[in-house]
Amino acid sequence: MKFHKRIRTALKATVMSTLLLVATSFNNVYAQAAGLLAGGAEELPPLILSVVKPLADGPITLKSGEYYKITIICDGSGELALAGSGFFRNIWVDEVVINDIEIRPFGIESMEFDDEGEAEIKFIAIRPGSYELRIPGTTGKSQGVTIVIEG
Repeated sequence: MKFHKRIRTALKATVMSTLLLVATSFNNVYAQAAGLLAGGAEELPPLILSVVKPLADGPITLKSGEYYKITIICDGSGELALAGSGFFRNIWVDEVVINDIEIRPFGIESMEFDDEGEAEIKFIAIRPGSYELRIPGTTGKSQGVTIVIEG
């Protein structure tokens, strides 16, 4: 009987210490993520959706695990979209802001502007690789931008 009590007491202590360790680890990860988002996003050069201007000045290089903000501006010169499922699937989108409305999507495939306006995307770069954002249906080099996420 005493042997069973000792085993039960030892098991309870093991379970309690394991639960405490898991809870502490979760709190540490949560605090690190909250700190990353609270620290502010690094602002990237805007992307310009236009019939007559290039989308970006050149390739954009990001670092995996870093928090960024990019503004997409449509000049109204046409009904234009921006697509890049490869890029959007390899970032974690914190929020999309359009006209002071904050949207927290599960993911993005593309976005389309019927008129002039702007949208701001805050995200964390996740998977290293080379990705392209492009105005759909275009083939010109200036109508796309390469985004490289480094490890």
